[in-house]
Amino acid sequence: MKNILIVDDDPEISRSLANLFDPDRYRFAFLDDGQRMVEFIRERKDIDAILLDVNLPTMSGLDILKKAKLSDIDVPIIMISGFISTENAIEAMREGAYEYLTKPFEIQKLIDTVNKACGYNRSRPVLEPKPEPDAAAVDEIVGKSPEIVEIAKLVGQVSKSDAAILIFGESGTGKELIARAIHRNSRRRNKPFLSVNCAALAETLLESELFGHEKGAFTGAYFKRLGKFEQANQGSIFLDEIADMSMLTQSKLLRVLQEKKIERVGGNESIEVDVRVIAATNKSLVQCMKEGSFRVDLFYRLKVVSIYVPPLRERKGDISLLAEHFVNKFARQLNKDVRGISQKAMAMLNKYPWPGNVRELENNVHTAVVMTKSDSLQPEDFPIFSEVESKVEIDLDHMQDDYTEIFKKIIDPVLPKLINSSEGKIYYFLESALEKALISSCLKHFGSNQVKTSEILGISRNTLRDRISKYNIY
Repeated sequence: MKNILIVDDDPEISRSLANLFDPDRYRFAFLDDGQRMVEFIRERKDIDAILLDVNLPTMSGLDILKKAKLSDIDVPIIMISGFISTENAIEAMREGAYEYLTKPFEIQKLIDTVNKACGYNRSRPVLEPKPEPDAAAVDEIVGKSPEIVEIAKLVGQVSKSDAAILIFGESGTGKELIARAIHRNSRRRNKPFLSVNCAALAETLLESELFGHEKGAFTGAYFKRLGKFEQANQGSIFLDEIADMSMLTQSKLLRVLQEKKIERVGGNESIEVDVRVIAATNKSLVQCMKEGSFRVDLFYRLKVVSIYVPPLRERKGDISLLAEHFVNKFARQLNKDVRGISQKAMAMLNKYPWPGNVRELENNVHTAVVMTKSDSLQPEDFPIFSEVESKVEIDLDHMQDDYTEIFKKIIDPVLPKLINSSEGKIYYFLESALEKALISSCLKHFGSNQVKTSEILGISRNTLRDRISKYNIY
């Protein structure tokens, strides 16, 4: 028989939760005031798990959680909340909650979580001083979709350790924001956080940027220069687009992860560094390893913990929240009296597929706030809506086997934007985008049946698996 304590000020909710469980396996106790929880646990000494509501009248569940952990209460605490908040999810997991669940509950998930908690292998952690959360930092993760809440929980969990993190997802999804949130909730928060885009620098420049160089190491090296690893000592470094790093630089990065030492370019001295590495990529590292462009040993060193950030089109429930967030942000910056977005404009925002993800949404809202002459954003304030409204009329009966006109109608309205943003890679960008879109649509049409999808596409299953991995199709 397992003993569960439910701490909730609503007795009906507490009883409803208890009724979900087998009475032959579980016995429940109830508290409507969390301030008594620590004393109750010490008196009973037989509680196997706790369901603790975040929103309590006299003292918040998060404060009670902190009090319990500081009192060395070694019982798994599952936080429950009726209000979805990424800030609360991060803080709960960072403070040592076993899990963070939001109402309405998925009943089976709740039962499974309690089952696992009751079998939790308790080991008393070494309690370290925890920094207070930076409210501005956690607020950067905006969203209430289940995917974002899970990411927030992961941020809270992994921020307590120094493990290397690999964040992957499409461009513009907010990978650097996740990295910053991890840093700002960690014990390193008062030390530097430095970001390096590995795709933006040539091999020799990237090596110098990361590890520094000695005077005279190469032409133009007139002075000794400290690299980002030395500058970020005791802090964190964010390596964006890690898949574009050369094999030589990868081998040097591997040494940093293994030995915590670097050598400046042109130097012989080994310099010890204490830096947490957070890497990110929008490419499939599995595919890169197959092609021989990424080291297998480095992959496993970086991927101690991995976080997948889904594209905005897969979490459409966050579009309205993000749009309002950006309106408030840019209205303050530009000192404009813009108070929101009209219903029609918001409906169009929610309809648009956002291939550029959150970054594209942010840029469009920024432009709209600059251009608007109203106190709320209207459809005409968004340049992107001219592209949405130029619908592609397709008459398949007269197209026969030539689909050129279809693609011309799609490409013509967005070509100027592609020219300005694709940096001479339009062909590669469109070829990859079309292949990914075609495979994704076919998989969706056939209910993820890879056999039927490969048959209809006319490719082998091995090729299909390869493309699924390459494009991170889930």
